[in-house]
Amino acid sequence: MTESAPAPPERRTYSYLGPAGTFTEAALAQVPEARGQIWRPVRNVPEALADVVEGRADAAMIAIENSVDGGVSTTQDALATIPGLRIVGEYLVPVRFVLVGRPGVRLEDVSLVAAHPVAYGQCLQWLGANLPAHAHLPASSNVAAAVEMLDGTTAADAAIAPPAILDHHDLQLLAEDIGDNPNAVTRFVLVARTVAPPPPTGADKTSLIVELPDDHPGALLDMLEQFATRGINLSLLASRPIGDELGRYRFVVDADGHVFDERMADALLGLRRFSPKVVFLGSYPRADRAIVHYPDRYADEVFVEARDWLRGLISGEPGE
Repeated sequence: MTESAPAPPERRTYSYLGPAGTFTEAALAQVPEARGQIWRPVRNVPEALADVVEGRADAAMIAIENSVDGGVSTTQDALATIPGLRIVGEYLVPVRFVLVGRPGVRLEDVSLVAAHPVAYGQCLQWLGANLPAHAHLPASSNVAAAVEMLDGTTAADAAIAPPAILDHHDLQLLAEDIGDNPNAVTRFVLVARTVAPPPPTGADKTSLIVELPDDHPGALLDMLEQFATRGINLSLLASRPIGDELGRYRFVVDADGHVFDERMADALLGLRRFSPKVVFLGSYPRADRAIVHYPDRYADEVFVEARDWLRGLISGEPGE
């Protein structure tokens, strides 16, 4: 009797903002475990996260921050309001733009440029210098702008798009590197269903969303002191309206360190004591792999020693 061959491992599914050629696809290409798996293009961030929550995808790649335009509000609001999600990794993608047209189009023929408003804003200087009389046609995404131009569903003569668009569509390259900021970078996060954090690497980041209890003098300071008094540096602090009334905000926080670090765990306990809602989005390796440094007085063993000292006082041991 011959043994049957073992069944191939089940492929995982990753959702990302499509179609092919987007910056989000470039971020997903950086994930080693996603290679050779199923990549599911979606139309927006809520759809990508719904895929994860409802089990159509194992994880989703979404943009969360841009070095020029700041936080992506759609992503931040979705992570604040959709339960059961956890960030498991972050990835950085340099933002480069090209100007493309239909085959045969020349740069001097261009009078109407299609682009997502964010991309358009990041190319204004180049457009003003090279196409001073152009008009802007807003698009839902840069790849969509190029594809719609190619299939004739838009009147645009050219589109601003990521360079990878040329790998997927027969387009005329009109100009390269048209972005005004050569150092522009978009930060993406890979989001899965809630899982236990991976072990710390020493180069980690913890993401949180924190609501303030009420509007009173020093409320924000109370929150910030939970980090400052424990030697934790914040790499992101952004406010977003909660939406139930004017003057109510939640804060998106990226803190250097891992929840398994004693100082970070102690800070989370402090936040929990006064905040009506703390959303733990995850502790995960930093994209730049930069080691997190802190003063010796905030080392894990210092926190452990302090707790042991307090237990000794409570149990009646002689103090030192």
